[in-house]
Amino acid sequence: MSGTRLIVELIGHVVLLLWGARMVQTGIVRAFGSDLRRVLGRGLSNRFAAMLGGLVVTALLQSSTATALMVTSFAAGGLVALVPALAVMLGANIGTALIVKLLTFDISWVSPVLLTAGYVAFKRGGKGRVQNIGRVGMGLGLMLLALHLLVETMQPAEAAPVLRAVLESLTSEPLLDVALAALLTFAAHSSVAVMLMIVPLAAVGAITPVAALALVLGANIGSTIPPVLAAAGPDPAARRLPVGNLAFRALGCLIALPFLRPIAGLLDDLTPYPGAQAVDFHIGFNLALAIGLVGLLDPAARLLTRLLPDAAPPDDPARPLYLDAAAVESPYLALSHAARETLRMGDMVETMLRRLLEGIDANARAPTDEAVRLARGLDRLQDALKSYLTRVATEDMTARDAARLREILDFAVNLGHAADIVERGLAEHARRKVKHAIVFTPEDRADLADFHARVLADLRLALSTLMAEDPRGARELLDAKRRLSELERSATREHLDRLAPDRPDALESSALHLALLRDLKRINSHVSTIGYTVLEHSMPAGEAPDRLGDEP
Repeated sequence: MSGTRLIVELIGHVVLLLWGARMVQTGIVRAFGSDLRRVLGRGLSNRFAAMLGGLVVTALLQSSTATALMVTSFAAGGLVALVPALAVMLGANIGTALIVKLLTFDISWVSPVLLTAGYVAFKRGGKGRVQNIGRVGMGLGLMLLALHLLVETMQPAEAAPVLRAVLESLTSEPLLDVALAALLTFAAHSSVAVMLMIVPLAAVGAITPVAALALVLGANIGSTIPPVLAAAGPDPAARRLPVGNLAFRALGCLIALPFLRPIAGLLDDLTPYPGAQAVDFHIGFNLALAIGLVGLLDPAARLLTRLLPDAAPPDDPARPLYLDAAAVESPYLALSHAARETLRMGDMVETMLRRLLEGIDANARAPTDEAVRLARGLDRLQDALKSYLTRVATEDMTARDAARLREILDFAVNLGHAADIVERGLAEHARRKVKHAIVFTPEDRADLADFHARVLADLRLALSTLMAEDPRGARELLDAKRRLSELERSATREHLDRLAPDRPDALESSALHLALLRDLKRINSHVSTIGYTVLEHSMPAGEAPDRLGDEP
């Protein structure tokens, strides 16, 4: 076989491998993307659980890049601390290495079975989860077929001087190998696919063992670049996780690079197969990185926070920060961006409520005016979010993604209602208090502060429920909503019992106090609706959560 024909065939097999990897990833995301996002959202309680969650999700997605994009949305939205988010990525790197090991076993005979079963499921499965599972089956079949063809095509590589000369020139220096593999991985958005290219090259001796290990290091670095670019934006804090992951991999590569020759000698003693040596090094590198860094995540998080501080609040609160127009073709990614923007809207509502209480306590207009400015900005931001969600590609959307879209949109609309109550209700009450110099009694001030704090706590719980889609949080939110309604009734009775008719402004003060409690409860009712939505999605078809006692 001529060198030219060999190179053409290799390129074709590599493209087939990349396309198979693409089919597997898109199929998994469309079939289980929402479920995997919830697994990550609920499994970030500590660094070890986070590592395990990252390993499992990445093994299913076959892409640490996709896992990084999901977790970045959680970390940027404040749902998860930076330390467990970094632990997720350490686990994700191990998951990638394990899936490469699995795919390099000699199971090429499974390829026809996967292709046939996948095709039947794809054609007969409608537009639901079964069809996407069929896509995954066909993708895995194509990957195994491409890997088998790569190995067969590489067998005569030593008899092809042109190919051998090209490979020798490209893999003559370890640093060049690292850069080459990093570039290929960045272009393919898949370290799994690049690793599966490296293995047959090493297996037939087309590249030296040291070059193979250097290419493995490059593949590890290349997979961290797309999340860094995806997090580019006005808020440096959103880049902490992807930059930290890139720094961890780069540090590991810098440490390992000078020792590639002795490592290659050690691996040669353990196994005589160069392809297996590259895979084992890939697993060992990421295991060593996880073990070595898991105890250093706290100082790493502090350093990243210092280097990438929170951005100053934008002058225009209506300007979207996270609605990436390029993501509308990938529903799971677009919905993550939309959820982050919705979290920001929730933060704006929290700031409005805090400013209002400041204005009420101090009988000052400036904090109230700031709250009104934010409320008007949130109204325009809500319009931008609605417009963004209407552009998301619905043809690639699963039923769960469609439900998630409605969930986000419904919550954003309710946040808009809360902002309207702030602007047209609470702000007017606060201004009336300033205009007439009304003074609350110490008991009324304490009741209002306690009620206000409970509403803020429920708002934060609602935002967490939106992101994690956890039924436990939803039930806790609805229980808190009922308790707040009971508190409002008891506070009203106690207020009326201690009403002092001898004060000239007693009636006006009383009316204002009760109006503030009523509007705060209305805001709480709007933000708590996410609890019903999450419970509805977690219940069997035909059932619905009990709305007894629900009040507008």
